[in-house]
Amino acid sequence: MYDLFIANKNYSSWSLRPWVLMKELGIEFDEKFMPFGVSNESFLNFSPSGKVPCLVDDGLTVWDTLAIIEYLAEHHEGVWASDVKARAWSRSAAAEMHSGFQSLRNEHPMSVGLRVRPSAISEPLKKDISRIDELWQQGLASFGGPFLAGASFTAVDAFYCPVAFRFQTYNPPLSPEAEAYKNRLLSLPAMQEWQNAALLETWRDAGHEDETRAVGEWTADLRAK
Repeated sequence: MYDLFIANKNYSSWSLRPWVLMKELGIEFDEKFMPFGVSNESFLNFSPSGKVPCLVDDGLTVWDTLAIIEYLAEHHEGVWASDVKARAWSRSAAAEMHSGFQSLRNEHPMSVGLRVRPSAISEPLKKDISRIDELWQQGLASFGGPFLAGASFTAVDAFYCPVAFRFQTYNPPLSPEAEAYKNRLLSLPAMQEWQNAALLETWRDAGHEDETRAVGEWTADLRAK
């Protein structure tokens, strides 16, 4: 049985990616929760980088989201698309998400339980949103949908699940195809499970809260008090 170390579901976009993939593919694991705000030394007890997510398999530690996904792909079918072209495209799109879109990360931080009206949207952020919309349309059109690499949910979809939560929070304009795909991700059983748990969290991290307050007006806070 795998141990998957994650942080707060309301904030931790990186934790969501392997968590939602393993849930949707039926890969069993024990969830190990470590909240943000504790000392870095506590994270170092299980993660060499001091960050989440971190996967432990029978004493073997795998850290970093992309490395975890590839490790799972070596042991389980369905992590990546079986079609070689879809798989190559998926790895490229996932890697672009893993290393890019800094304006989206900085200006639209993930906070599952909030709804925020941004006071401004920078040109770099507009560019990031447009590029994601383009990628989603390309994957859906190239491989037939309803997911980015075809009929089944795979790792490339998992990499964009945090984006679906961000788009739900900040509500940027999207193409009809991208809007429908966002809603498809949000309706997945694993995404609903993650969201419901996030809304029940009463713990708040000051740094993450300040980030979202800097973005604009909070129009709704759906989290438990």
